Amino acid sequence: MKIYSKEQEEYMPAKKSSRKSSDRKYGKAASKSVERALHREKRGTLRSGKGGKGGKVTSHRQAIAIGLSEARKRGAKVPGQKTA
Repeated sequence: MKIYSKEQEEYMPAKKSSRKSSDRKYGKAASKSVERALHREKRGTLRSGKGGKGGKVTSHRQAIAIGLSEARKRGAKVPGQKTA
């Protein structure tokens, strides 16, 4: 444990408190949707494409993207997609 003098305290501002739940970037529903998508990916039932008619999803990153996309469709609190 370090002990700081009064002079050092002026240069080192106190940390802000943790974020409120309303400040969350992603909502709880989005988290659940991603969790469900990852489970389906592990079981081998998650498929890409419109209506799940595409190929089998094999990567975790793709499963997360699909979960977030599904959450967006349901109206969960999820930031918009980044445009390239």
